[in-house]
Amino acid sequence: MKGRWRYHPLYIKIRFGALQLLIPFIVFQLIRTLLLPTSFDVVLLLLLIALYAAILLDWI
Repeated sequence: MKGRWRYHPLYIKIRFGALQLLIPFIVFQLIRTLLLPTSFDVVLLLLLIALYAAILLDWI
């Protein structure tokens, strides 16, 4: 028997906390990108959205 849990409980807490923190960061970055669009802002917004999607789809 390998273990009772699929993931370590600390990993689940960190993942849940990241999901809660990513939403305000994405909204802030979206507003910032709409007001002052630079290439860095667009790339950062895309990375944040990709990270959020990866966590939701269990890729990370």
